[in-house]
Amino acid sequence: MKTWELQAKPGFDALVRADRPSPSVGAGEVKVRVRAVSLNYRDVLVAKGAEKGLKAPRVPVSDGAGEVVEVGPGVQRWKVGDRVMASFFPHWVEGELSDAHHASALGGMGADGMLREEVVLPEHSWVRIPAGYSFEEAASLPCAGLTAWQALFEVTSLEPGQTVLLQGSGGVSVFALQLAKAAGARVLMTSSSADKAKRLRELGAEDVIDYRAEPRWGERAKALTGGRGVDLVVDVGGQATFDQSCAALRYGGTMSLLGVLTGGRGEVDLRAVFQRRLTVRGVYVGSVSMFERFVAALEQTGIRPIIDRVFDFDDARAAWEHLASAQHLGKVVVKVP
Repeated sequence: MKTWELQAKPGFDALVRADRPSPSVGAGEVKVRVRAVSLNYRDVLVAKGAEKGLKAPRVPVSDGAGEVVEVGPGVQRWKVGDRVMASFFPHWVEGELSDAHHASALGGMGADGMLREEVVLPEHSWVRIPAGYSFEEAASLPCAGLTAWQALFEVTSLEPGQTVLLQGSGGVSVFALQLAKAAGARVLMTSSSADKAKRLRELGAEDVIDYRAEPRWGERAKALTGGRGVDLVVDVGGQATFDQSCAALRYGGTMSLLGVLTGGRGEVDLRAVFQRRLTVRGVYVGSVSMFERFVAALEQTGIRPIIDRVFDFDDARAAWEHLASAQHLGKVVVKVP
């Protein structure tokens, strides 16, 4: 089968075309013919870390969708022809996340991912594609979409009339915008691009703050609520955005912390957390059961993913470069022939 591999080379030279044997199917397993994958910022980090971090070649990318082509003995949930997506954590079905779940995350240093023609995983690792979705749309859901869902509705419960602050225009933030609007919430966002700000407003953001023109954008967001503060911040930045996220929140507000775009280590001011009784909840994608609830919500609301650009399989490296350029709004997808 055709695949891409990450090899121990610098930068995006780590991405190399390769061929591998078609995987066999054992008891309780399902083979899927992959039709599309989508990229996340994690994929950029993994590729850039391959030179020092890889011990053996790995297939990249966590997010993919396709159709079932073979089922092993004992499989009951799926049949040939079913349209499915792989779960980012293929063994985290429900309950709390664990070290074992982390170790099995697709497309990282420890486990092969989805950028190949065929993938075999246990039957519990697959989730059905929402009705009417294309493979390209479905491939955008497993990481960014599910992360947004957990950040809004699993670790907290966003309610109609509440205000949420989102950061940037990547996959997670755009999904969160769509989900929050469908839930009847008011959405504030940050962006340094006038063109992206215009598009975010068209998608439903009520105000978009230019974080470069207003470095104290958290205080600006609080002012936009009449000084009360927002109910929820979905923080995708990490160390450099933490303090302003706190500044935006109301007393007793919640931060869903899920990103390290600006780094995972560094100085932050924790006083606001205890002085204003803030709740900070870590969010890392989600379980299979969360994914299934997310799919049900998508079908009920009619939300469709925002796809920035679709690349051909042979041009996969260009997809990485496009994502790394931060010029996208929404998801970057690669078709698998």
